[in-house]
Amino acid sequence: MTVQQAFATLGRSTVPLIAAAIVLDLAVDPALVGVYLAIGSVAGFITTMGCGGFILRYGALRMTQVGMLGLGAGLAVTTAGWLPLFALGAFVGGLGQALSTPSSSHLLGRLSPRNLAPLMFSIKQTGVPAGLMLAGVMAPALVVAGGWRLALLVIAGLCLLTVVALQPLRARFDTDRNPAQPLSPADIRANVASVLRDPALRTMCVAMFSFVGLQSLFTGFFVLYLVRGLGYDLERAGLVFAIAVAVAVPARIFWGWLASRLVKPATLLALLGIAMAIAATLAAVIDPAWPTWAATAIAIAFSVTAVSWHGVLLAEVARLSPPGRIGATTGAVLAFGDAGSLVLPLLFSAALSLTGGYASGFLIGGALALAVGVLGLWRRINRGA
Repeated sequence: MTVQQAFATLGRSTVPLIAAAIVLDLAVDPALVGVYLAIGSVAGFITTMGCGGFILRYGALRMTQVGMLGLGAGLAVTTAGWLPLFALGAFVGGLGQALSTPSSSHLLGRLSPRNLAPLMFSIKQTGVPAGLMLAGVMAPALVVAGGWRLALLVIAGLCLLTVVALQPLRARFDTDRNPAQPLSPADIRANVASVLRDPALRTMCVAMFSFVGLQSLFTGFFVLYLVRGLGYDLERAGLVFAIAVAVAVPARIFWGWLASRLVKPATLLALLGIAMAIAATLAAVIDPAWPTWAATAIAIAFSVTAVSWHGVLLAEVARLSPPGRIGATTGAVLAFGDAGSLVLPLLFSAALSLTGGYASGFLIGGALALAVGVLGLWRRINRGA
């Protein structure tokens, strides 16, 4: 699951990371990157809202394969260079990529020891920074070697290879699938209602919205910001990004260990919300004259906070889920994350178009994370937690 999470992240992050080359070649507005991200988020929202029944019926591993197939197809169609096909690719790829986390949460929630769940989920979620790190190095290098179309085709091929590699594992891990599981639109409404009725799960939904939204700004716009806002070349910007997300791998494991041993997950999530807001503010004030190491340090702070909390939150969602409904509950909570990754990139793009600068977009995302963190910490203090 860690490996498939890495390749799913690689596939989803490639277009934003090489957006500077695509924008230059096609002579389009950089703000369209936010539209691409938003379309993918709408598709992800649809998937996460309705995937619970499919996971129960066909198995988590099979749905992971379906998702990777859709992601690869979504990348391949964009190579035509026609903007409507970018929209189609974003939608198809978003439908597929969003299956990765609910499916893997369903498996891990069933197999992980309860007391070690935050650590297990955090280890699995290291696939996200690993995928981002791989994308930050690999995608720009492929662009330099053969252009952005080659980069997309190669990474689409890797997504398809993942589908093949997972096939031998299906019989072992999809033993709980129920071919008689009904598929009904009513299940979506029931899943959302169940998480909103529970105060603890409702808090997780709000945190998911703001944290995923801020992460989408970092993964979707930071390299573009370095290239077009600060004058970095694409390879240097990709290296800064790759170094930052590499640090997120041990950070995710550390946060998972901390939540398993010393700090209650809800308290840790509140503290991380405040910390990621500070990191977003620092990113907004980077000056082009600053040395590369300074921008890298800020990117690391952004990554350690805004890209490293997932295992803690997902393990908490699994703990709070009704028995046998971890995949469905995780999907419903993740839908709020997809809503955040829809709304915040659109706000970022609007701010970019209005101001011509990138700072205000990062400040908007940081303000939401700060509000969630302060409110969550205040509640924990009042309850003596």
